[in-house]
Amino acid sequence: MNEHAMSDEGHRRRQQRLKEKVEARVAAAIETRGILMVFTGNGKGKTTAAFGTVTRAVGHGLKAGVIQFIKGQWANGEKQLLQQHGVEFQVMATGFTWDTQDRISDSAAARDTWLHARRMLEDDSLDLVVLDELTYMVTYDYLPLKDIIAALHQRPTGQTVIITGRACHRELRAMADTVTEMRPVKHAFEAGIQAQRGIDW
Repeated sequence: MNEHAMSDEGHRRRQQRLKEKVEARVAAAIETRGILMVFTGNGKGKTTAAFGTVTRAVGHGLKAGVIQFIKGQWANGEKQLLQQHGVEFQVMATGFTWDTQDRISDSAAARDTWLHARRMLEDDSLDLVVLDELTYMVTYDYLPLKDIIAALHQRPTGQTVIITGRACHRELRAMADTVTEMRPVKHAFEAGIQAQRGIDW
């Protein structure tokens, strides 16, 4: 047997072992329910990852809703597209807290937006709910953590929820089924490149 053939045979055996491991893990996953996902960390891409999941869900005929905290009233490419496919958006629309610098009005806006979030979290027709930038509402103490945790526990069994934002509270991390932390390695903005429509927003 030549060296190339031996290499092919070794590769085949390794891939077969990998296949068996993957199939065993798939077979062991027998529970069916909605999950809680957290996209956190200082890197770019948390909201983008959440919207990618919304797009996937809608593509499979599922129903989704999006709550956006700390977002302004500027054009949002994902919102413009997904609303055309029946995705409800509720946006706090006060912009970034470092722009408003008004704790009282930001807190009131957060509470008003949370009412829409609670409604979505009680709606068993929604397969997926995104709570974009919710972590900041906890960090700045605009919303009580206990109310968020209670609403997440009481949501319909089949509903999946995605929470995004930096510095996710440890209790939300602990109750999540999937936690992904985005780590910044390099960002174009740091090199003085402006954010671009259709790429960054």
